[in-house]
Amino acid sequence: MPARKRTFLTIAVVIGALIAAWLALASNCPGAGIAFTANARNLHRLKNRTALPREADFDARVTLDELLRPGDDRNRWSTEHAARIQGQVIDVAYARPEATHCYSLCRRDIHIVIANRKQAAKNEHVVLEVTPNLPISNWTEQDLQAQLIGRWCEFEGWLYFDTDHAEEAENTAPHNPGNWRATAWEVHPVTKIALVR
Repeated sequence: MPARKRTFLTIAVVIGALIAAWLALASNCPGAGIAFTANARNLHRLKNRTALPREADFDARVTLDELLRPGDDRNRWSTEHAARIQGQVIDVAYARPEATHCYSLCRRDIHIVIANRKQAAKNEHVVLEVTPNLPISNWTEQDLQAQLIGRWCEFEGWLYFDTDHAEEAENTAPHNPGNWRATAWEVHPVTKIALVR
């Protein structure tokens, strides 16, 4: 077999093996997702929580107004607690594939963006995330868009500080023109949604 053909065949086999491994991993993604450090594995486990918060888990101090309160809020709350907040739903959209879900195209979080008013600037938005690991309801992007956008809703779920977006949040990177959120704190995963008005 000529060297060129052998090289091509080797590359094709390697690519095929990588695709097969990715498909197997994406359909059987562990709670720690794909992570090469202990810190990344811990953060993925927080995002992928499936336990529903009990009443004792809720931090009553967490409100939309408090999430929007200026100032470095990295240590304002704890990821060991849950929150119950209300806000106006501005947008609902699937997140991009991520290591948390082994880059699966079929298992993606749904971002729900809320604010205290419809015309709020992006740096006044708070991000909440519905995860595919918590099948409380058959929530889909289309269903949530139809039911929630423009409505005032109450959300419950676990608190999560998304360190990946701390440099794009007004509270931790003040006056950055690229800020698209008020805080890196999220309700993630969302465990309950209720329409208020």
